[in-house]
Amino acid sequence: MPSPNDRHHATERPQRRAMLVSVQLPDVPDAEVTISLDELEHLCKGLGLTVVHRLTQKRPNLTAALLLGGGKLHEAASWTGGTGEIHVGPRNKTHGGKKDKDDNELPEPTPEPRRADLVVVDTELVPGQQRNLERALGVEVLDRTGIILLVFEARARTREARLELELARLLYDTPRLRDDDSIADREGGGGGRGGRGHTNLELAKQRTRDRTAALRKELETVRATEDSRRARRTDQARVALVGYTNSGKSSLMRVLTGSEVYVQDALFATLGTTVRALQPETTPRILVADTVGFLRNLPHGLVASFRSTLEEAREAGLLLIVLDASDPEMPAHLAVTRQVLAEIGAGDIPVQLLLHKTDRVEPAALQQLSAQFPDALRTSTRDPDTMQALRQAIVDYFDSQMAAAQVDVPYAKLAMLGEIRAATRVLEETYHGEGVRLMLRAPASVLEKLRRTLR
Repeated sequence: MPSPNDRHHATERPQRRAMLVSVQLPDVPDAEVTISLDELEHLCKGLGLTVVHRLTQKRPNLTAALLLGGGKLHEAASWTGGTGEIHVGPRNKTHGGKKDKDDNELPEPTPEPRRADLVVVDTELVPGQQRNLERALGVEVLDRTGIILLVFEARARTREARLELELARLLYDTPRLRDDDSIADREGGGGGRGGRGHTNLELAKQRTRDRTAALRKELETVRATEDSRRARRTDQARVALVGYTNSGKSSLMRVLTGSEVYVQDALFATLGTTVRALQPETTPRILVADTVGFLRNLPHGLVASFRSTLEEAREAGLLLIVLDASDPEMPAHLAVTRQVLAEIGAGDIPVQLLLHKTDRVEPAALQQLSAQFPDALRTSTRDPDTMQALRQAIVDYFDSQMAAAQVDVPYAKLAMLGEIRAATRVLEETYHGEGVRLMLRAPASVLEKLRRTLR
């Protein structure tokens, strides 16, 4: 059976066959279970895994040592070649889980030919459950958090994202160190005469603590640099693209800014934040930020780790919520997006809904969506007219946030003219005996800062 430390190498083994397992709690409808499993399968496919079977069981809670009841556990084992049992206790008793009312009669624990070499559970497992399932099924077991971590690790490109990912991985793996038999042997030394020395497990934990501390320190340095860059953009108009993963944010980013950002039909194709100027450029410039996509049941620890991309959403003047109009689950995706925005403190920022990928929607269905979301803009990167309309809507919004003002710049401070022209929209310039009188439009914060500088 693979060591738990080998979990994050799953991407190196393409075409592995995975079985998905879901536990349905009493208050969860069947449709939600199916949607969540569909997402999990999409995540697995992004890692090169082939999903060969799905197994679902209704349970009152998620606290059982083996998560599944005995019958379902043996059904799962028939796909993995395991026995469906583990040995526990001082007398080597076998345990295969309690039989639930929806379980079949327990078959004989005869190993079957292996048809799946990986099991992915659509919930977050505690380390003991993960260890027990691996022993009973005879294959590697990953939970939802573990799969999302693998996807993040395959997608991260910026230094900050990679550091945040490594930290998230360490925090996820640390509780599982005690379950790794490969590091449990004892090393001598370190204890003095008669001392017991340190175990490999203790040393591994110490290395993990040291690396975690080093990562936190390095992240502080990187984040300080990013915060300085962000502070310099404080007075600039900023719009952030947010929404469900794979909704088309990055393709929109390419068209709006003319940048070569990474685009792929895959969950979490974008990690970290990309900030570019709206093209053609406006005066003053409008910055567009592409952010990491949201996902149903995204672990809070992972949301918290991607602080940089969420900062852009929190500090934007306008949020564009990108909705895949061709996805039947789009209303649920909107609910998830609004929930995450509220959780990160961006719930009060003005929002513009985008019904995106409208080229994939039948006219009648599109009319229904427009009636359901009357304030949403229809967009498609294949339709230049809709993209021009979106750009104009962005420009009009930020223009509406500007105020008109008259500013006198003395000759002694004429060097500021370049900075003023970049930060405001100058409508008129008049030279007089004491300097230059400007009629301009700009955000209130920019005008106030300008007046303080010119006093």
